[in-house]
Amino acid sequence: MPGIGSNYVHRVLELFAVFSERPALVRGPRRATYGELSADVLRIAAAVRDAGIRPGGKVLVMAANCFDAPALQLALHLHGCRVLWCAPITSRREIDRFAALADADAFVYDSEAELGPELASALAPMPSYGLGDLVGRPAAAPYVIGEVPAPDSVLQTSGTTGDPKLVHHTSAFYEQILELAAAFVGNGFPLLRHYSGSPLWLASGQITSFFNLFTGGVLFLTDTWSPVEFYETVSTERITSTYVTPPMLYELLDYPGGPDFDCSSLFMLNVGAGPATPARLRQGISRFGPVLRIVYGLSEAVVVTAQPGLTEDPAHPERLASAGMAYGDVELEIRDDDGKVLEPGQDGEVWVRSKLTFAGYLGKPELTAETLVDGWLRTRDLGHLDADGYLFLVDRVHDMIVTTRRNWAIFCRPIEDALGDHPAVRTAAVIGVPDPVVGEAVHAFVVTRSSVSVEELRSWVTEQLNEMWAPAAIDFVDELPLTKIAKVDKVALRKLYAELHLS
Repeated sequence: MPGIGSNYVHRVLELFAVFSERPALVRGPRRATYGELSADVLRIAAAVRDAGIRPGGKVLVMAANCFDAPALQLALHLHGCRVLWCAPITSRREIDRFAALADADAFVYDSEAELGPELASALAPMPSYGLGDLVGRPAAAPYVIGEVPAPDSVLQTSGTTGDPKLVHHTSAFYEQILELAAAFVGNGFPLLRHYSGSPLWLASGQITSFFNLFTGGVLFLTDTWSPVEFYETVSTERITSTYVTPPMLYELLDYPGGPDFDCSSLFMLNVGAGPATPARLRQGISRFGPVLRIVYGLSEAVVVTAQPGLTEDPAHPERLASAGMAYGDVELEIRDDDGKVLEPGQDGEVWVRSKLTFAGYLGKPELTAETLVDGWLRTRDLGHLDADGYLFLVDRVHDMIVTTRRNWAIFCRPIEDALGDHPAVRTAAVIGVPDPVVGEAVHAFVVTRSSVSVEELRSWVTEQLNEMWAPAAIDFVDELPLTKIAKVDKVALRKLYAELHLS
């Protein structure tokens, strides 16, 4: 059992006392100061205690990106609980699988999670509580901070590969967020007014929400997305920081009314969860200024690299395609299939070591052992470092295309970037498909903004790369399929390919 000083939430409450009068949370018409947020944390912790949830208990949570979600997690962690965040937007099969693996002592859901009551009924006789009931429940006595087990969380991956996994983060993850927040403040950066649509069941939602709160900024929460909502919120609330995926960035750039809004308050426009093409990043720099910040991370290691203040560097134009340099305490290595560290410029698998690295996959010990090796995380991403330490990602291990009789390995990212540089192309995605002659062939899905032929795009890629990298075939589509967190869904693209060409 850890001592009273070891729970990170104790430090958080001390910070909140310093920030007491500052605004902390905003969601729609609801607003709270840090003093009010701190009171909510203690009130919910008392309600959890009064409900009979023991310190160290496991609590399954299904909640949208709602106003009370941050306070709920801090309260449960203050009580020494494991919080298992179940995404209400996943399939019922995945939800049932999560609930079975969770082996929880109690279930908490909020009113915006439509499946909450249904799941509560299915989990009976497990005790279930509406989040609103916990928030509004009068305490039998004030919550007394005492010695409790170390808290932790289980989060979900985005499911980009078709198999959402459950990632376990210990209290060290939150202690490192506190350290990063302290360094941010200590370096004199301005307090953020962060607009977040990233829910707490994702590691990206955890770090964006709590980093902002731990620095004393204002966290604006939302569950919805549209370019006009983004522009209106940024301009009226003077938002300084936010996070978008590349498809969301493209929507902002293509929205005709965007230039009419004042976005001069932006300090950091984080772009992550997938690669953005250099052509689109140039448009973003032109539209918003040098505020774009490329971030690369995984649910297993939430921030690996960052490239802030993105600009067109004449000395290094290639760096628009870079994921940036190691962030915080991150150590990076590029290794070959045998685990040997490679020299700059050589492509291999990205290995990472950081305090933000997860502790393992819930219910998958074999996969955990394959992924965590001697304290290092195998990301399954392929790339290389340049001589200055900038990381260039080229593909996922499983998306690499092995083609021609000589079994050359080629990668999707350079092809997607080349297609995206064509003035007629709005966005593009590439997959490898079976081919009886060369093993795998390059197949592209392209969304255009003006007319262009397959032959012209093939020639364009050939000129920038070479003929081997040119798509063997191209499907023109109205939109690329996206996952529920707005990442390009390559699982869906492979299904679309099968429907169009194999049926």
